[in-house]
Amino acid sequence: MCVLIFMCGSLLSIFYLVIYLAFLKQSFLLMLWLLLEINHINKDFSPYRKKNRTTMLRFVVTLFAVITSSTCQKYGCLEGDTHKLKPSREPNMHECTLYSKSSCCYVEFTEQLAHSPVIKVNNSYWNRCGQLSKSCEDFTKKIECFYRCSPHAARWIHPNDTAAIRSVPLCQSFCDDWYEACKDDSICVHNWLTDWEWDESGENRCKNKCIPYSEMYANGTDMCQNMWGESFKVSESSCLCLQMNKKDMMAIKYLLSESSEESSSISSSEEHACQKKLLKFDKLRGEEGEQTR
Repeated sequence: MCVLIFMCGSLLSIFYLVIYLAFLKQSFLLMLWLLLEINHINKDFSPYRKKNRTTMLRFVVTLFAVITSSTCQKYGCLEGDTHKLKPSREPNMHECTLYSKSSCCYVEFTEQLAHSPVIKVNNSYWNRCGQLSKSCEDFTKKIECFYRCSPHAARWIHPNDTAAIRSVPLCQSFCDDWYEACKDDSICVHNWLTDWEWDESGENRCKNKCIPYSEMYANGTDMCQNMWGESFKVSESSCLCLQMNKKDMMAIKYLLSESSEESSSISSSEEHACQKKLLKFDKLRGEEGEQTR
């Protein structure tokens, strides 16, 4: 990026670049910085002053720092205890293979999820109310894999906690299926992130008695939007949402687009395009299934 900037060789080129980035990210802070910096240059920049080069260099360095921080934020991983700095291939993953081509977790982490029943992940026990049923465990693994391994999880990074996510859009069908899979299992916490009691060894313990999921949560929506605190929300769309499977790549393409990134509403054009891609995907999968019979 620095090479590109220096090759431009003119303040006007850099100005246009910053304007483009500012609108691209719709960042109020970046726009504010731009106005202040240009005002400073208007005062200090003159072809007859010796400090021209210093002013220009400071402008470029500051610009590069802003761009770099923005880019790292967008393409890096969450800053959790098991996360990489940036995603990379993990071809030998034991679980979470959906993210093997670009993973934010190491293969060693997935060893904890490779055997059923899963007893604990790091210091968090999954069996405080008895072993999870296989179907419930499978959904719990999907959520754990997304948080730990997905290269896209940082797209929804929590503004106050770089190791956390917030408002990841899940499909209603996924939440309903998750609830059905777990409703007869037992649980003792409403929020898995905050409601545990942690002992001196750093292991989670129940504060309250174990009750069925169906008593803890009213339905799939209630479970998805509360079990992991603010981490997930149920999407209004049936396509622009995640299902923790291969279809997610199509949804993410539109979710990462500019209008979806900053807007709380769903674009009808994006919804239509996503649905069209989804139908094509289902058709191809169906044809592949026919060929393997």
